[in-house]
Amino acid sequence: MIIQLEPTITDTQRELLSRKLAEIQYKVTPVTTQSADYLIGVGKAEFDIRSIGTLPGIRDIHRVSDDYKLVSRKWRVENTSIDLGDNLRIGDGSLIVMAGPCSIESDEQVASTLAHLQANGIRIMRGGVYKPRSSPYSFRGMGLDGLKMWHNQAREAGIRIITEVMMTEQIGDMVDYVDIFQVGARNSQNFNLLDALGEVDKPVLLKRGISGTIEELLQAAEYIFSHGNEKIMLCERGIRSYEQAYRNTFDINALVMLKEKTHLPVIADPSHGIGVRAFVDKIAMASAIAGADGIIVEVHEQPERAMSDGQQTLSYREAAQLYRQLETIAAIRP
Repeated sequence: MIIQLEPTITDTQRELLSRKLAEIQYKVTPVTTQSADYLIGVGKAEFDIRSIGTLPGIRDIHRVSDDYKLVSRKWRVENTSIDLGDNLRIGDGSLIVMAGPCSIESDEQVASTLAHLQANGIRIMRGGVYKPRSSPYSFRGMGLDGLKMWHNQAREAGIRIITEVMMTEQIGDMVDYVDIFQVGARNSQNFNLLDALGEVDKPVLLKRGISGTIEELLQAAEYIFSHGNEKIMLCERGIRSYEQAYRNTFDINALVMLKEKTHLPVIADPSHGIGVRAFVDKIAMASAIAGADGIIVEVHEQPERAMSDGQQTLSYREAAQLYRQLETIAAIRP
């Protein structure tokens, strides 16, 4: 059960509500977000929902059987739309593209990428300054200094930044230089990190775990929402399976199922999904047709010289062609 409280609810009205919930033996957890105050009730007793919903101080009440309640579409039917400012929204029915390199490598690379994005009307740049790598000997990013350099250039260009945070200790240092925090697949069930991001008033893109189920992804999002942050996007980036012909098994099914189960925006990551440059555009277009709210794709001026993930990174020419194809699809999809 989810109870949304009126902003004007009084202490007396809260006490009456608490007594009623105690009578039906429901365990109640209060949640305060950027948008509203909620009570999340968990219990097994049958009761007339009107006996609670008609109490003073209650704006709305819903039965939600899912273990993930706040991110469920069973109580919020309309899609959540995330406002990034300057008439840039994610989840409003448009198709958003986020593009950039796997890793931020230099100020020259940032300047080149920003110029490419500006020329093609792309308003969000992706990139990593802290990189989780399978090998400890691989390039692991430029860190906070690289983020500050990138932020300064992106601000001048009027372009938003999305980048990965790996530890709770990094959030405080990064928060002033990031527009969207990304939680990578390896951290999708790092619950301490999810809790901490719930206390930050910045959008969070949460990627599906390497072997994670849709249920686990939604439960992870619930951690963020229940700690106060409603600005969440879910990202399908492929899961590990027995198949060896490509990097991951990208789950188109997940896109439509997530749109059915949650009101949160759903983003597709075809670069990690297939991991083969020649096919990234096809998976991106399939994702757009399946109803994704956005596409996040890796782009580099010279992919063969990229310090990480060059094999799945599009060149500027390839990326520009994909942007046009996505515009066409966005214009005709339902």
